[in-house]
Amino acid sequence: MRKFHILNGDCLLEQIKTTSIDDSFIICRECLINGEVKAQDLRDFWEIRASHIADTYHVSKDEYFTKTVSQFNQILNLPEGSEVCLWFENDLFCQVNMWFCLSLLTHRSDLKIFRIFPIVDNQKDIWKGFAMVDSLSLEQSYTGKTIFQKHDIELGVNLWKAYQENDFRELKELSKIDSTCFQYLEEIIQAHIERFPSGNALSRPERVIQEIMKNDTTDFYSVFTLFSEREGVYGFGDLQLKPIYDRFMKLKD
Repeated sequence: MRKFHILNGDCLLEQIKTTSIDDSFIICRECLINGEVKAQDLRDFWEIRASHIADTYHVSKDEYFTKTVSQFNQILNLPEGSEVCLWFENDLFCQVNMWFCLSLLTHRSDLKIFRIFPIVDNQKDIWKGFAMVDSLSLEQSYTGKTIFQKHDIELGVNLWKAYQENDFRELKELSKIDSTCFQYLEEIIQAHIERFPSGNALSRPERVIQEIMKNDTTDFYSVFTLFSEREGVYGFGDLQLKPIYDRFMKLKD
């Protein structure tokens, strides 16, 4: 049986290279928490995402297809009977990417699919995931892998569909379903919903960033650090936070 590891980012690959885990690796190089994700089919989806990445991060469409779509194509063409391990953290950023990967695997009943959880010793570090662990902890995470049963996969696929449709009501209902393969779903979904307030109200990330810049610091990397400490549930990187920060800096001028 061939074994494959789907990793949420290149940084995790560098960490795993320090372990004895030496199977095949596939990198999920996407940030599906930002930009349009609704599409007629997968081909349309790639075009929509390529345009978003090009416009937002100044990465050419050719580079997106070479570095990102090629990895997802590997997921679509896994050898029959393979074991597949999904190394994703619990924050919104990672979860949305994982839901999408599950949607690509949903018709492959021949695969054995597992979730790899980061080992977290301190509750305050639940959103820091694999960034906090050493080689031994990574190997322990792999040893303690949790298998996706059919209903777990269905939950992940339904979460992705509801996310694509921006169906908050369905997301809230799905977040109440118990599954050994998902943690903190209700907290994650609520955080996502609070990104889209009604009327002219600020979103939850905007409110927190505004508060930090008003009361603590306006230095971007200090703002990023404080936001990550307070709102790690989002899993934002600096590329997701910078546009919000820049808008508030313009208001200060």
